[in-house]
Amino acid sequence: MNLLYISISGNTRAFVNRLHAYAADQPAKHTWSVKEIHDNSIFEAETEPFVAFVPTYLEGGNGVDNGDQEILTETLREYIDFGDNATHCLGVIGSGNKNFNYQYCLTAKQYAAQFDVPFLADFELRGTNQDIETIYSILKEVDTSAK
Repeated sequence: MNLLYISISGNTRAFVNRLHAYAADQPAKHTWSVKEIHDNSIFEAETEPFVAFVPTYLEGGNGVDNGDQEILTETLREYIDFGDNATHCLGVIGSGNKNFNYQYCLTAKQYAAQFDVPFLADFELRGTNQDIETIYSILKEVDTSAK
């Protein structure tokens, strides 16, 4: 299974790297590869299952009546939408800042709806150690069910 992510401020990158290191230290080894998608990424066909990690960056507003337009993370959406990539997506994990209330993880929820995959989990900013453990457990289940 692959872990695909986009990181603008470095928070998502830091979280995914910590998660990957945590997974490597666990007794049950998982062969998860990590791939960062960015504006200069060359789109390619994904051939293995993956989970997408996406932060939330939206244009102002409140996320209800307005301000629900994604900005800065569109490259990941386009990458998943490329070719048959979406058929390999097992779910989405979102991040954001809880100070933004309804907008918290809204981008990930939009991805989940667009690609008809589950919204698996969320974490705030760089996440906590508890978030790492929780999301690791969720990914183990997703990985096992994908096989």
